[in-house]
Amino acid sequence: MSGSSSHGRRPLRVSLGEGLHRAYGPERRLRVLSELLEPMIPPGATLLDVGCGDGALDLWLAERRRDVRIHGIDVLVRQGAQTPIETFDGRRIPYGDDAFDVVLLVDVLHHNEDPEQLLGEAARVARQRILVKDHTLAGPCARSLLRFMDEVGNRRFDIALVYNYWPEARWRQAFERLGLAVEVWHHRIHLYPRPLDWIFGRSLHFVAQLGLGRPAPPLAEAPSR
Repeated sequence: MSGSSSHGRRPLRVSLGEGLHRAYGPERRLRVLSELLEPMIPPGATLLDVGCGDGALDLWLAERRRDVRIHGIDVLVRQGAQTPIETFDGRRIPYGDDAFDVVLLVDVLHHNEDPEQLLGEAARVARQRILVKDHTLAGPCARSLLRFMDEVGNRRFDIALVYNYWPEARWRQAFERLGLAVEVWHHRIHLYPRPLDWIFGRSLHFVAQLGLGRPAPPLAEAPSR
């Protein structure tokens, strides 16, 4: 999710990291995430991508699932965005209850001061399920590595860096408090090629499919604004 953040001259380590990220990261990341997420989306679903960035993942998902209608919202609309994107305030999702079959949050919640509040909004808007990709605070040097990855991937876009990383147990507690059932949990998703995945991958990332704890209604028509 985008957000304003001041930055000056980049440290050398961040500049080097950005070079590695551009060389090895974006296309592989989009491919891996779209392959993981695509089977979790019900047939003919409407999907809201919260914090969709430049919309590149939505394009990959749309190519794989032409039956799915995807809408994207973010705090800021980046220059060169690849899909239509509407803005929101980062807290309240500007749609009514049960407006979409699926709500998607990819690397959004750790940028939020109150991830549970935004998850609650996702649960309010979703009719069938929520799909989350985020980080887990796990293993040696986890916080330092996650901060580094955040700076490499986001600082040049003026995205707010809150560094709000949670261990898996805290994620699961938040899901339980909101009545969300973990139906699928992938904790080794291999976003990077070896040997980078041994350092920056391991169990620092997860993809989860969350059920809403209530019977799923029939698929909705695309919501209107």
